[in-house]
Amino acid sequence: MGKDYSEKERREFIEANRQAWDEAAPVHGRTNQARLIEQFSKPGHNSFDDHCLERLREIGVQGKSIAQLGCNNGRELLSLKNMGAGHCVGFDQSAAFLEQARELAQASGHTDVEFVTTDIYDIPADKQGPYDIVLTTIGVIGWMPNLDAFFDVFSHLTRSGGHVFIEEIHPVLLMYEEGEGDAPSYLAYSYFSEEPYVETSGLDYYEGKKYDAKPAYSFQHTLSQIMMAAINAGFTLQHFAELDFNIGELCVDLEHVEANPPMGMTMVWQKT
Repeated sequence: MGKDYSEKERREFIEANRQAWDEAAPVHGRTNQARLIEQFSKPGHNSFDDHCLERLREIGVQGKSIAQLGCNNGRELLSLKNMGAGHCVGFDQSAAFLEQARELAQASGHTDVEFVTTDIYDIPADKQGPYDIVLTTIGVIGWMPNLDAFFDVFSHLTRSGGHVFIEEIHPVLLMYEEGEGDAPSYLAYSYFSEEPYVETSGLDYYEGKKYDAKPAYSFQHTLSQIMMAAINAGFTLQHFAELDFNIGELCVDLEHVEANPPMGMTMVWQKT
């Protein structure tokens, strides 16, 4: 199921990405943090878009224990607390982004939310739950070199009968490269590529500013690979939707072309 990286290779990729995301944290923070602090200082603020809220309300979050893999600055986990969730824990490899998450938690009043700095593949034993809901959102799966091992983490964290919620960029969209300036996005990569994509111009997804960055490594996983990894980890699919609109600030012009590709997807899985 995709390229089988060794443990040594996996750790090297993860460490490189940790450094790249720590480097990106102040870049994102200068754009977003003040606005987010203001938003979360108001009761009930929610950063989820409607297509996610619909799924999460169907699952039901009231009083549930929830873990998020790749929680970044914590805004989604804090949104779930505002929806009435119980014990919430966020996991991320970037200590710099988790500092931003703690600032938002302080502003929101949800200081009981935990944020744990860890390699997602190596979550501490005392934080492994089990949880009622485990989720991951835009731009996490593509940073995971070993897909089967990633879904094994979901399995270890999720209680029997519990749910996994995934919102992610559609793998087909990752075949495209953004054009320079006003040029349109264009097909550039194989859907079945097994080589990591190396990014050295920075991870500023908000203003698109380029900077001389530490290398970051992302990976193409096909839709069938994602679904089979979940099935093999003991999950049953309850919901799957492909989205024709922008959810991740990637090749946004493709939302408006006549022959637009799928741009995002949501999935709900239940642990059997």
